Amino acid sequence: FRSLKQVARISNKKTRVLGEQSRAAMVQRLTYRRQCRYNTKSNKQRIVKTPGGKLTFQAVKKASKGPKCGDCGKALIGLPRLRPMEYRRLKNREKRVSRAYGGSRCAKCVRTRIVRAFLIEEQKCVKQVLAEKLSAAKEPKTKSKKSKQ
Repeated sequence: FRSLKQVARISNKKTRVLGEQSRAAMVQRLTYRRQCRYNTKSNKQRIVKTPGGKLTFQAVKKASKGPKCGDCGKALIGLPRLRPMEYRRLKNREKRVSRAYGGSRCAKCVRTRIVRAFLIEEQKCVKQVLAEKLSAAKEPKTKSKKSKQ
């Protein structure tokens, strides 16, 4: 025989379970609003409550990573973070920055490229001047040798 306390405990447990089931039944079922019926990367949804109090799915677009510098890999400043197809729809002035390599390389990398090109040209000029000095230094010696013979 069960005591009254045990019976009360059992009946409380049953009512708790029944209460949880009734709460679970209150949740609204949601269906996809588009053709794809599977939870894929391209079919992500948000649950939104409408003004009428219903819950509905709202499609979420993929987050884009945005354009990166080709040299250092940092995000480019001044360009929108869009998906590739949306970049196609932009005008050219919206896709790039008004600078050499704008929309492809960041300002720091462009600066290093310009400095590097300048230094390489300077180095070529220095080599040429040194070569001329060496050839000028060799010519008088060769002339003096020829004149002796």
